[in-house]
Amino acid sequence: MANRSAPPDDQASLLEDERGFFAEQLSNPGTLKKSQAVAKEEPAAHYHGHRERLRTKYRDHGDTALADYEILELLLFRLIPRRDTKPIAKALIDRFGTLAGVFGAPATLLQEVKGVGEAVALDLKLVATVGQRMLKSELRGKQVLSSWSSVIDYCHAAMAYESREQFRILR
Repeated sequence: MANRSAPPDDQASLLEDERGFFAEQLSNPGTLKKSQAVAKEEPAAHYHGHRERLRTKYRDHGDTALADYEILELLLFRLIPRRDTKPIAKALIDRFGTLAGVFGAPATLLQEVKGVGEAVALDLKLVATVGQRMLKSELRGKQVLSSWSSVIDYCHAAMAYESREQFRILR
């Protein structure tokens, strides 16, 4: 790819997108033959097949075989289909500390991470909402706060990542 000449200004926005690469090749048939020859000579890059290897690792060994950024990366595969999501996942974990911190962060702060737009931020918040609703549905009709540690666990799950301080009365 280093041999490609700089595109005209009207195609500058396509640089990061593989569509620009293919559009450039189609506009110059000689370039297509050169890039095919180069592709045959060069060994496959380490990231080829990365998504499939990560899915296989998860399928074969479960979530305990994966780091938090890898679990986030698996989710981001679906949200950002044609981009390397590993740096984005790592940046999110670095910024918010934990996987729970990522899902608990406000959408506006999520969007401050390079590669996370409004749609991805909202999808991450949707996953957080699904997780919270799932926990709430499991607890309905049960005595939840039966010990001091369960009260602390509840407060942490319910309020740890809220942007405003809350006051709650538990009975």
